[in-house]
Amino acid sequence: MLLLSALPVRFALAFAGTAWTLAIPSPESPRPTEAVSARRPTDCASAVVRPAPAVPRAGTLFRLAISGRDVPLPPPATLAGEPLHWRAIGDSLVALAAVPIDSTTGVMLRLTCDGAAERPVRLRTRAGAYRLEALRVAPRFSAPPDSAFAARQRDEAARAAAVSRASHDVPRLWTAPFLVPRPSRMTSRFGSGRTFNGAVTSRHLGTDYAGAVGAPVRAANRGVVRLVDAFSLGGNVVYLDHGEGLVTAYLHLSRQRVAVGDTVARGQVIGDVGATGRVTAAHLHFITRYGQVTVDPASVLGMRPMAPRRR
Repeated sequence: MLLLSALPVRFALAFAGTAWTLAIPSPESPRPTEAVSARRPTDCASAVVRPAPAVPRAGTLFRLAISGRDVPLPPPATLAGEPLHWRAIGDSLVALAAVPIDSTTGVMLRLTCDGAAERPVRLRTRAGAYRLEALRVAPRFSAPPDSAFAARQRDEAARAAAVSRASHDVPRLWTAPFLVPRPSRMTSRFGSGRTFNGAVTSRHLGTDYAGAVGAPVRAANRGVVRLVDAFSLGGNVVYLDHGEGLVTAYLHLSRQRVAVGDTVARGQVIGDVGATGRVTAAHLHFITRYGQVTVDPASVLGMRPMAPRRR
């Protein structure tokens, strides 16, 4: 089981809910009877915003669609401060978006069309049923870190955050649903609150999968290796960039089988389960992020790619 220090939710080194998909016409489906207007938009005032699910859960990835005759072209947009990457699906523009785990009542979407004034839209969100558990650890893990160790943690968090920021500038690299990185039982789910020795509180921002040292760990989807290193808390880590803001990370590995710059295939073995870093037993700690928002892996696993609009 991974033991995390109290890190800010958006920058924690680690991050489960019900996976869902938005019904999207397949290439064989008939075209909608009314095509999107080809005229250039002047503003976003008439845009209809439709999240799916209608009220996303905090700490999850979801799909967001906008439609209307005034928005045939992808507008610059952000949600929770992260850029959105639109794709034309039928008569709508659809993007993936993420709700931070602490956004339990709402999150702000900001649209700008054709240089017009920004249109803010507040989307309702709901809290996740994340449980609280109390753990006892060795005193050396619960005591405040010394300055050198704290500086190392900040540097590692900054490097991981840089991977997530840069992913927004990378085209989408995946064309098939995301896979679980290990076909084993989950030993700890995403989002649970933790108290350490009754004092330090943190969030478990990942999903733990059981495994003996040396068991294979597979890439959840096609991507480029951006970070391979030994972290103070995460141990031996691998970070994969899947493009358009999606990043996955694999922690506590005993062995890393890839190098920075490698392009890996969906399901490819990228490392072995281990017990490196801050752990009590061997396991895989799996992280999913959209930009710098850490989300429940269960909301990413099984996510279907969005098909482009037929012409």
